[in-house]
Amino acid sequence: MSVPQARKLLPEGTVIGVSCNNAHHVRAAIEDGADSIGIGAVWGTQTKQLTSPLVGVRGVGTLLELLGGTNIKAVAIGGIKIKNLLRTLHGSVSRTGRALDGVAIVSEIMASGDPRQAAITLSTIFNSFTITTNLPPVMSPQGLSAGQIIVEKVARLMSVIREVNPLVHQITNTVVATQSANITLSLGGSPIMASEPQEMEDLGHISSALLINIGTMRSDGKESMSKAGYFANINKKPVIFDPVGIGASAFRRDTARDLLNVFQASVIKGNAGELAALAGTQEVFTKGVDSVGSGFRDPVGFVRDLARKERCVIALTGPVDYISDGTNVVALSNGHEILAKITGSGCIVGSSIATYCGALFARSTGDSTGKLVQGDTFLGAIAG
Repeated sequence: MSVPQARKLLPEGTVIGVSCNNAHHVRAAIEDGADSIGIGAVWGTQTKQLTSPLVGVRGVGTLLELLGGTNIKAVAIGGIKIKNLLRTLHGSVSRTGRALDGVAIVSEIMASGDPRQAAITLSTIFNSFTITTNLPPVMSPQGLSAGQIIVEKVARLMSVIREVNPLVHQITNTVVATQSANITLSLGGSPIMASEPQEMEDLGHISSALLINIGTMRSDGKESMSKAGYFANINKKPVIFDPVGIGASAFRRDTARDLLNVFQASVIKGNAGELAALAGTQEVFTKGVDSVGSGFRDPVGFVRDLARKERCVIALTGPVDYISDGTNVVALSNGHEILAKITGSGCIVGSSIATYCGALFARSTGDSTGKLVQGDTFLGAIAG
């Protein structure tokens, strides 16, 4: 039944909602004058048999963006549970800052041994969620610029790493595993290079950060990466994702998409070709794992927009590195042409970022109820 037909049959003032699975559905709901939409299914669900493809967490934000300029409310539905609610809320915020108005949950409450407590827990998580950004002041009381403040923080962080010795779990490619472990040790961290799926839950508890690098990705490694990211999110640990060579094959692109729909990355690091492939733009191309061409015309705008889309910090590496949390952008002129001649130089950056983020996690304090990750991952990416 269409919304106009329902309006004729129902009392005036009745709130009418429409289920939406894609952009066409959302546009139709807007045109028909719906009061609310239900977006889903976000996750797999046993409540009913699905007749449409999963939207996925990352797909929700794209649909929410279409509601700009309307008063239509939006809720997410499908497979939402206590353990993935915060991930769902965080990852579904649109590039324009539009968040979900609610969530529809069935089995997590009805199948619970204590439905009342399950509902209270879900409500607490939902109400505690806030959209946050890292906003360093332009000037400090001492008259330091934002750049000087960041440099001082990074300098202090170098000592913190050696004090806390963060355990950094790394599922990385076989070409650079030794270099990645060594760079972690040299910075003051403690690497663990584990890829057995049965270990992921335990490692999610004890590690301070997780690095996932798909450089030598195999289909039988996907389970480990999915579980590692999932448990890192549950334990509020920073997740650094390095989509090495993502533009080289459909398998890598599909794998990256599937992984990022399972877990929320805290930092995504890549060269221009890799991040272009992730963003779905052809402005920059790749040759295997290398970027081809002169880069983006507007790298500042690109990293800021991708950070908003992916809901995480983006680190674009190159002659000049650009790091953004979706609001701020920091440019670092640390590149050197010799780095292109060294195998794994980019992968080592990922290990470095993970180590710094791990130290910041270990030193984080305060209430983290509404946060998906603890620690300043923007500062960690800059430092790395």
